[in-house]
Amino acid sequence: MKDHTSNGATTNDHQKTVPRRLYSTKSPPKVSVLEQICTQSTSATDNPQAASIEKDIPIYDATHFNLNDTQTISDLQDELHHTLLSGAGVFVLQNMYTDDDPINTANTAFQTIITHERTSKKGDHFSPKGKNDRIWNSLGKHCLTDPTSFIAYYSNPWLSLISESWLGPAYRLTAQLNIVNPGGAPQVSHRDYHLGFQTEDACSQFPQTAQVASQFLTLQGAVAHSDMPLASGPTRFLPFSQRFAQGYMAYRLPEFVRFFDQRWVSVALRKGDAVFFNPALFHAAGENGTRDVRRSANLLQVSSAFGRTMEGLDTLGMVAACWCVLRGKFEREGWSREVECCVKAVGDGYPFPTNLDRRPPAPGGMAPEDEQGLLRRALEDGWSTDEVVEALRQMKLDSHA
Repeated sequence: MKDHTSNGATTNDHQKTVPRRLYSTKSPPKVSVLEQICTQSTSATDNPQAASIEKDIPIYDATHFNLNDTQTISDLQDELHHTLLSGAGVFVLQNMYTDDDPINTANTAFQTIITHERTSKKGDHFSPKGKNDRIWNSLGKHCLTDPTSFIAYYSNPWLSLISESWLGPAYRLTAQLNIVNPGGAPQVSHRDYHLGFQTEDACSQFPQTAQVASQFLTLQGAVAHSDMPLASGPTRFLPFSQRFAQGYMAYRLPEFVRFFDQRWVSVALRKGDAVFFNPALFHAAGENGTRDVRRSANLLQVSSAFGRTMEGLDTLGMVAACWCVLRGKFEREGWSREVECCVKAVGDGYPFPTNLDRRPPAPGGMAPEDEQGLLRRALEDGWSTDEVVEALRQMKLDSHA
């Protein structure tokens, strides 16, 4: 006997008419769809305030704008928002810093930090230790190392103007310095935070709507702290690819990597220029083919105000209170749905924000272990209450700036 819904439709009929919330493994992403999207070109009509358009990337010159002209600046923010959403997905702002002093003093502070950290660095997610120089949380460390330089650098009003054009007010700024030394290898094309930092399996569990929404939670940017001629490998972009809805599922697939490698574009930057882009844009840092250019960029990752919970939770206290009961349930049931649901109720399933110096991504991964992963290990290995609470406490301590 068929199971009927209240309006007389069968369950099978329901499954045929209601769209799947997840991408189906039976219908893998098609390169032909991305190729069609990327046949577009950037129009001067849609980017009237751009000084030029190079390889479909709009180029704006900060010296052409009067920041006190509120109407023009509002129109520019509309234009930048459109570019990130429906246009090329990337734009360059030349002369964001017209005075070299904030860049130079920041570079001095960064070199102090690099020298201090060099003995303990573990590499970043794309290169082994010693190949490149990276400062995780360059924003916080810059402030502690040289507050005067920090204030001069981050008082640039373009940071706020551009961040608000995509995210609105109350955004949160973070930054990481990356220096690619001569001979540095290119990255593999990818998308960025949030879903770009998930494994393929984890990403596939997020609904299609969430995968599209991910791009609206973050803005990516990079301020050039050195001149970046094309030979030094400034970031490679695939214009318009942020519009490919299945992109977070697709970018890891070999055929999409090959397509990117055939079609990417890049533009040279001068020290003080910046590039901003939609995190869903397919992109990759290029190869530094020079002998003498240390390609240096302060990578800006700006987050929406909305990525926060309503209430803070005392995970340590909750786990301490319920661990014996939860462990007993696990011993009786194994990985039942109910046990898994309890783990998700008491632990955080997302490892960010964290301190990536103390909690680097696992080899081959993009993210460190989260609280739920630790709790699963603890259940499987039979940890005591004291052991699991201490491990969670250490995780929290290691996550602090």
